[in-house]
Amino acid sequence: MAMAAVYNVGDAAGWTIMGGVDYRKWADHKDFHVGDTLVFKYSNQYHNVKQMSQKDFLSCNATSPIAIYATDSDSITLKSTGHYYFLCGFPGHCEAGQKFQILVTPTSLRRTPSTILPPSPSPSDDETSTTTFTSTAPPFYSSNFLFVFKFLAFCLVLTVFSF
Repeated sequence: MAMAAVYNVGDAAGWTIMGGVDYRKWADHKDFHVGDTLVFKYSNQYHNVKQMSQKDFLSCNATSPIAIYATDSDSITLKSTGHYYFLCGFPGHCEAGQKFQILVTPTSLRRTPSTILPPSPSPSDDETSTTTFTSTAPPFYSSNFLFVFKFLAFCLVLTVFSF
C-alpha cells in the first residue's frame, strides 16, 4: 500500500502573495490522492486559507467558504475524491493569484514509491538563488520516464558543478 503524501503549499515560499509563487503551476504538476495532506504555512496577520465552491473560487468571492483555516500552519487532509478549491480571503489576495484548485483521485491511482521524487532540500541561509526544474509534460506523462529524465538532469547538474 502506498503512503500518503504531504505537500507544503508553495514549497519553501509558503502561502503568500510575496515572491511571485504561481500556485496554479505549483498544483498542476502534482498528483493528489485521498489521504494526502496539504500544509499551509503563512502569517495569520496577513493571510488565511478558505476552501470554496467552484463558483466562489472562480469569482474570488470569499464570503461563503466551505471551511476557514487561520492558524498560520494548517494541515488539511484530503478525505474524498473530487475538486478542491482554496484561496486567501484577505482583500485582493485571491485576485493577485493566491488561490489554486486540485483534483483528488482515489488512492488506488497513486504511483508506486519508485516513481516519486524525494522533496527538494531547503536552501541554506546563505544561498541567494535557487535553480528550479519544471516540466511542461502533461500530467498523465509524469511516470517512470519523467522520473528518470529528472534524475539524469540532476546528475548532470551535479557533474557540471563538481568541476
